[in-house]
Amino acid sequence: MDCNMDGYRFSDDKTLLQMDRILNWLADSYWANARSSGQIERSIEQSMCIGAYEEGSGRQAGFMRIITDYATFAWICDVIVDPGDRGKGLGKNLVRVLVAHPSLQGVHMGLNTRDAHGLYEQYGFERFETMRRFAR
Repeated sequence: MDCNMDGYRFSDDKTLLQMDRILNWLADSYWANARSSGQIERSIEQSMCIGAYEEGSGRQAGFMRIITDYATFAWICDVIVDPGDRGKGLGKNLVRVLVAHPSLQGVHMGLNTRDAHGLYEQYGFERFETMRRFAR
């Protein structure tokens, strides 16, 4: 799936992903900074991913990873926008592309986040209690 919005191309084509940029962004994030490069790369291999790319240059400006069975659930993770591209609506457009994705229609979606609740609520997400078990 590909679409263009506000000077950016959004695509789920993993061959377009710029791993060095993604690794740097996630290393600076509060949620993924303890993951190894190998863990991040494996997680991307096993997930649906949506990238945001600057039209013209093709430079990756945003990223979103989705764990899904394409039938009953999708777990949204690793949503991040390059610091230099923040404030341009890329986060909103990533979520817009996600909820409109043809492969995810009728699928329940969830995520954990300490911030950006208002962003997700704009697209029908509701705060809901979850349980989780941490790897030991």
